[in-house]
Parts: sequence; C-alpha cells; structure tokens
Amino acid sequence: QVDLVESGGGLVQPGGSLRLSCVASVRVFSINTMAWYRQAPGKERELVAAAPNGALTHYADSVKGRFTIHRDSAKNTVYLQMNSLKPEDTAVYFCYADLRLGSILADYWGQGTQVTVGS
Repeated sequence: QVDLVESGGGLVQPGGSLRLSCVASVRVFSINTMAWYRQAPGKERELVAAAPNGALTHYADSVKGRFTIHRDSAKNTVYLQMNSLKPEDTAVYFCYADLRLGSILADYWGQGTQVTVGS
C-alpha cells in the first residue's frame, strides 16, 4: 500500500535549474522522514537532502546553498529544487521515505529519475 513516484528529471545545461517531485501514496503508514538520494555510475548512493518531521532539514555539503527540499503535506509530496546545477550533479535521484505504523518501521524507495547536467 506504499508507492513513491518521482518525476522532474531530465537534461539541463550547467547553471540551470530542475525541480524534482515525489508523490507518496500511503494509506496505512505515517511518514516520518522524506529524503532525496542520488547515485552516479560507479559511485555509492549518497544522501542529498532530508526533511524529517519536526526537525531541521539536512543537506549534503556539496549541494548546500543550491538545493532546497520541501514537503507539502496537503499533496503528500516532497520536492527537490535544484539551482545552479553542475555536471557533478549528474546522477539518478531517488526518493526515500521512512514510514511508521505504530511500532512498525519500514523504508521505501522510489524508482529513480535521471538528472543529466551538461552543455
């Protein structure tokens, strides 16, 4: 009963902007943290930005000042606004949700959306 659907990826020139979105279809679980990860070819998956409930957002040092994570509770959606994009930002971006049902915890991942930054 849980689905995370990402959209907004694509090809953009250096210095451009993209806005990723992730819609969470959750009827039973409650969402604690939503986050964005990314993985480039041959690299480990890394945390980009996290938005926990009732806590400060967290950003990787490499994206601070350029990326912004925002959760819209009315739409059950998390966004990643990416500005001043660099070629090093090229990766598959994954939406992540930390879910809870009473004392039961579970992690879910989206399918990933490709972001390519190049001239």
